Amino acid sequence: MMNYIKILAFLLIGFSFACNDEQATEEPARIISTGNPKIDDLSGKIMAHPEDHKLYAERAVEYYKMEGYDEAIADMAVALQKDSNNVEYHYLLSDVYLNYYKSGPALRVMERAVEIEPENITSLLKLARIQLTLKQHEPSLKSIDRVLKINKNTAEAFVLMGMNFEMNGDNSRAINAFQTAIETDPSLSDVHMKLGQLFAKNDNDIALRYFDNAVAANPNNMTALYAKAEYLHNNDKLDEALETLKQIIINDHQFVDAYFRTGVIYLEKDSLQKAYDQFNFVIQNDPASPKGFYYRGLAAQLKGDPAKAKRDYEQALVFSPGYQKAKDALERLK
Repeated sequence: MMNYIKILAFLLIGFSFACNDEQATEEPARIISTGNPKIDDLSGKIMAHPEDHKLYAERAVEYYKMEGYDEAIADMAVALQKDSNNVEYHYLLSDVYLNYYKSGPALRVMERAVEIEPENITSLLKLARIQLTLKQHEPSLKSIDRVLKINKNTAEAFVLMGMNFEMNGDNSRAINAFQTAIETDPSLSDVHMKLGQLFAKNDNDIALRYFDNAVAANPNNMTALYAKAEYLHNNDKLDEALETLKQIIINDHQFVDAYFRTGVIYLEKDSLQKAYDQFNFVIQNDPASPKGFYYRGLAAQLKGDPAKAKRDYEQALVFSPGYQKAKDALERLK
């Protein structure tokens, strides 16, 4: 009788554990919150519809936005497993890899995209750009050639061609390629600026025309306007350079380089107080600028205030201990 009771008790205990296990398996899995409502919402949808590849791609985008590169790559691996010929998914995964400083995997992904759709211009251009980044100039130019065989009026192909030639030091062919690009699409402000910079290397005044064209194509392109000011300054057209820099400062009060170059020009013109004021603006906008402190100190010294100069030189060395100009200036003050 006692043995029978023991056996019955054992069976009841086993039945109890089985019930608990069954309840546990029926209990829905819980989503661990990431603190990102969009990601958590997509995770819930993925649990409900695990075969929907679009949901994995959508969540990858959200991870990508918050620099969760490993998570984005994992989601894209699933999305591509379920829809392996989706070139848009290849573009996204390639972008994630590039922003994760993994150019090699990005290249392989885009090579695969081109295999899927050999005449897809977007894929070929992305491949050419990655090849350029990896300094694979010959493969990049071959990808560009494939684009131009499909559509000879693809401006971006000529831009990438010019960048390849420029990186190889072939400025003449780079100029030809960039000029073809803006003939195809005159709105390419940065390409106008690039042409200006290439002509500026040879002190060719045609550079000014391209800088002006860059600003005409995009009035907000202060970098092009600054490149024009730099060219004018380097060619001793100081008043014209100052006028150009003034335009930049009016449009962008935080363009530190414009204040700095203005200060340098005023030093060259012996307008010491104006120079001091400009370097003061540099420091206000960039309080850790060793060059700002050094040049403000130089302006103070030239004005006849060695105490202020010493403080600024010392401060320059706080932010850049190896700054030789500041060290030499302090030695001269001694």
